[in-house]
Amino acid sequence: MIPWLHPDTPFPDTAQALGPDSDAPGLLAAGDDLSTERLQAAYQRGIFPWFSEGQPVLWWSTDPRMVLPVAEFKLSRSLRKTLQRFLITPGCELRIDSAFEAVSQACASTPRDGQAGTWILPEMRAVYAQWHRMGRVHSFETWIDGTLVGGLYGVSIGRMFYGESMFSHRTDASKIALAGLVAFCRRHGIEVIDCQQETAHLASLGARPWPRARFEDHLNRVTALPPPDNWAYDESIWSELTGTEHQHPGP
Repeated sequence: MIPWLHPDTPFPDTAQALGPDSDAPGLLAAGDDLSTERLQAAYQRGIFPWFSEGQPVLWWSTDPRMVLPVAEFKLSRSLRKTLQRFLITPGCELRIDSAFEAVSQACASTPRDGQAGTWILPEMRAVYAQWHRMGRVHSFETWIDGTLVGGLYGVSIGRMFYGESMFSHRTDASKIALAGLVAFCRRHGIEVIDCQQETAHLASLGARPWPRARFEDHLNRVTALPPPDNWAYDESIWSELTGTEHQHPGP
């Protein structure tokens, strides 16, 4: 039996999460509290919510944990060409936090691999939108000719970024947003992006599994650091990936 969390109940030790031989490896606890305070306490310890309609709030601590060390991001030859073309094409732009609600809605309409429905339920969207207004959640967005065509969102605590979900309505649009996030993280001293779930797609981009203990040690160090003081988009971040400065030609 996993523990039930009341609003004043702290999280149990993550070592108590269900093991790999269980039906739900990584499941740690359940409850009905999905406040921003509960989320803050969870993410600082590497715990995240993931549940479906009709279920209580389920809290997870997976072992191993899929992470993307930003120094190891794999910018393939084809993605590099796509990115270079994107950066010089009028009407193509990366934005940060300009349309969080639209990104959240699009992600909710994109099921995770192996799932028929969405895990981003209305109550999830509402609390992350509230957290976004508090400056904890950010979206990276790919725009073409004034239309949002791809993006992602995630949580920022200290010098840690926890990726939550992404979507794409054009080929490579989500990869462009991810490349922008990686460039931003490199510029601002964020070493690792949490990916939560292990997938072949994430592995192809440089993500790899870390033991839970290593992941938690990293969190203990970086979540106590001051966060980036400016989440505004600066096109100079692309030099972190390409090695050259880019000046967008404008609309």
